[in-house]
Amino acid sequence: MTPRLEEVTPANFDAAIGIRIRPDQEHAVQPVVRSLAEAYVHPAGVAWPRLIVDDDRPVGFLMAFLDIDWYGDGSVRRSGLWRLNIAADAQGRGYGRFAVGAVAELIRGRGGRQLHASWHPGPDGPEDFYLRLGFHKNGETSEEQTVGVLDL
Repeated sequence: MTPRLEEVTPANFDAAIGIRIRPDQEHAVQPVVRSLAEAYVHPAGVAWPRLIVDDDRPVGFLMAFLDIDWYGDGSVRRSGLWRLNIAADAQGRGYGRFAVGAVAELIRGRGGRQLHASWHPGPDGPEDFYLRLGFHKNGETSEEQTVGVLDL
């Protein structure tokens, strides 16, 4: 496995929006096209969307959020993983772990000390994945999702 991240460009846009997760996961994460639309409508530098590529094959998509005003009142700024979509046929091969590690390095390089993520709760959600990576639940929810933190 030699994955890398690529900026989403006109040349790979169709590959990015073509990433399909398993049907049983569709209720738990937004499609890539929605993430790209959200990246577009937020101020420049807040969203960091990237295509995950192994060799020349797109295997996933991630979008980080960088230094956002978490409560909207200026009291808390956070960075973290906003979206993670690993293609159905590429799951279980370490690409999710790679993606979280890449976002952790990005945040660490910007002086951050925590990586935040949220996930769909329940037995069909990715909670075990995040907890195995060292995230801990902080007791918050965001849009009915569990919020977790990884100390960097």
